[in-house]
Amino acid sequence: MKKAITVGIDIGGTNSVMGAVDRDGNILGENRISTTDYPDINDYVSALQEAIREMLKKIPVEIELKAIGIGAPNGNYYHGTIVYPPNLIWEGVTPLCKLMSKYFTEPVVLTNDANAAALGEMIYGGAKKMKNFIIYTLGTGLGSGIVINGEVLYGHTGFAGEIGHTIIVPGGRDCGCGRQGCLETYVSATGIVRTVEELFAKRRVHSPLRDVPSDQLTSRMITEAAQQGDAIALEAFDKTADMLALSIVNSVAFSSPEAIFLFGGLSNAGKYIFEPTEKYVNEKIQSVFKGTVKILPSLIPENNAAILGSSALAWKELEKINTDK
Repeated sequence: MKKAITVGIDIGGTNSVMGAVDRDGNILGENRISTTDYPDINDYVSALQEAIREMLKKIPVEIELKAIGIGAPNGNYYHGTIVYPPNLIWEGVTPLCKLMSKYFTEPVVLTNDANAAALGEMIYGGAKKMKNFIIYTLGTGLGSGIVINGEVLYGHTGFAGEIGHTIIVPGGRDCGCGRQGCLETYVSATGIVRTVEELFAKRRVHSPLRDVPSDQLTSRMITEAAQQGDAIALEAFDKTADMLALSIVNSVAFSSPEAIFLFGGLSNAGKYIFEPTEKYVNEKIQSVFKGTVKILPSLIPENNAAILGSSALAWKELEKINTDK
């Protein structure tokens, strides 16, 4: 009997990685191509499908490809398009699913990477038995995927769930989206670096972080300093957690999730981000929601998260197709 698999693809600014994944989340094969080598989207799609077929041929068991899921910046689930991506070489609107369907008869589906992360958590991770949860991806920016009643929230346009671009401080820090005060400018790997730099100007306490050139300072260094009891680092985490908690209680108010998952980047700081966040959530949350929501680390391995998330998108699409039959 052939093993059913989906292919998950994550399109990054530099590389595109892919994996063949079974329903239990086992990755049976992997491959990658350079995204930047193909400024012509047709050449890229041709190379991508060749890499997929090459990967599938190397799998040592008999398989049956069921569907293909793709995670990409500004991926639109409704239209199967990548729309004005900020860090990819293709401009405008790219009809990627339509182009891929020239090579594959199996369903091809696309979303953004944060929604894919939410699906990965639901299919393979800590949200397996949950129908209502939100995942915050705390990387260079802040992505989010919102699941309500077992379905990812896409909204009217397909771009719903951009919690990182909710304005948390009116007139605050400049954001790459062109506005000011977005959550991701405070709660992200780059955001906490900006917080530390602001604290340098306000506090006179010694910190080894002051010896690091500003363009070399990273969130990992800040975590390591916090682990050593550095006052600046600890205050930066406290301020970051306060902002994150404010966003979480606002999210709880409109969606009443069972859990909030934190993934990647800052979440790797462990107790330095989780403990103050939980404290501030308990202080700020509306009384009717007290004790109803957990704040949890993602259970998806970070090194495989992108492939697992996009493959989970494909499994979820198959469920919908089978339900509609």
